[in-house]
Amino acid sequence: MTLRAVLFDAGNTLLFLDYERLAPAVGEAIGHPLTADALAARAGEAARRLERSTGTDRERASEYLEALFLLAGAPEPSLPGVRDELLRLHLEQHLWSAVHERTAHALARLRDAGVRLAVVSNSDGRAEEALRAAGLLDYFAVVLDSQLVGVEKPDPAIFRLALQRLGVAPADALYVGDLYEVDVVGARAAGMDVVLVDPLRTHGGADVRTYGSVAELVDDLVARGLVSEEG
Repeated sequence: MTLRAVLFDAGNTLLFLDYERLAPAVGEAIGHPLTADALAARAGEAARRLERSTGTDRERASEYLEALFLLAGAPEPSLPGVRDELLRLHLEQHLWSAVHERTAHALARLRDAGVRLAVVSNSDGRAEEALRAAGLLDYFAVVLDSQLVGVEKPDPAIFRLALQRLGVAPADALYVGDLYEVDVVGARAAGMDVVLVDPLRTHGGADVRTYGSVAELVDDLVARGLVSEEG
């Protein structure tokens, strides 16, 4: 079988928190020094907490960010200041704006092999803006932002809408996300195969294939013959 489409989550799959930008700004705002290395080191633990949280995706994202900064050393009484500075930074430029160095090349390989690409993201109406700022938007035929379409993962309806717009059957597509309860559960309910980008190996032992990066995934898809680069 050859894949006809690959659909991606945005945050923590294609785009990542810009620790180098966030740590000094938030640290200065709250009067407590923070480092990019400390944020990166605690991201796995914050992600595991996110898997156990409930509520809307926006609420879950807020919980993740608060947990991350607390784990990285921000004092709990400083949380209001953390929230205010993150909001300011987000309005200035999307918080998830860092890109793995091989991601653009990996997406180009898929596109050039004739694979249709889409993004299905639980976002705040700014998914396209974030992808454009990161230089990735032009790779995608379809971008669905939950805030704009009125339904969010894990509801299978948002996956089905993306497949409909691509003109691809679920069996011919793969979804790539980062959260089991949101991405794996939702994509499987829509009839799709799914994998996770999991650079910190937080999903060890789960019944889903994981990769360290989008580039690693594409290498494997080509090696397994699911994407053909011939011709």
